[in-house]
Amino acid sequence: MEHVFQQGQDSNAPTFLLLHGTGGTEHDLINIGKMISPDSSLLGVRGNVLENGMPRFFRRLAEGVFDEEDLVLRTEELKGFLDESAKEYQFDRNNVVAIGYSNGANIAGSLLFHYKASLKAAILFHPMVPRRGIELPDLSGTSVFIGAGKNDPLCPPQESEDLKELLQNAGAQVQLHWEHHGHQLTRSEVEKAAEWFLTI
Repeated sequence: MEHVFQQGQDSNAPTFLLLHGTGGTEHDLINIGKMISPDSSLLGVRGNVLENGMPRFFRRLAEGVFDEEDLVLRTEELKGFLDESAKEYQFDRNNVVAIGYSNGANIAGSLLFHYKASLKAAILFHPMVPRRGIELPDLSGTSVFIGAGKNDPLCPPQESEDLKELLQNAGAQVQLHWEHHGHQLTRSEVEKAAEWFLTI
């Protein structure tokens, strides 16, 4: 997968897996990662799916309707890439925190839904529930921050509430932070995520 890796100053700090929104690139969330943990290594990844020329991490059938078969395939692909990257760049595979926005948050959520211990923690900005009606792995010891917008036209508030409940029922520690905005990623929610990160 196309990606960029920046070595951090602190080898004990988590490595951040950075996952962009629709139409983004592997560079989009670099500065967000630095805001949240300045000394962490950063692994920015570009989605392998194109929608009208815009990179995404998996296909969708319509706005808000995921191609579940492709989602499962791409989630496995991303997990494999992460496993290989840990060997290539020599970071601790058990100390990876995902930061995802929109489509990137959805595939980060999908990693949690499908693979036990795939992530130590996750910061999900404006995510939806990746899949419904499946049994989640044991997420005890996993921390998740969800940043959501009360007026988000693409991600109804109920999606964020449902995601929080599903993750908590699987054992994860979840903090849900609300902004009175739409689908955009705001500085204040990044700052809240940075505060939360210091507590995990």
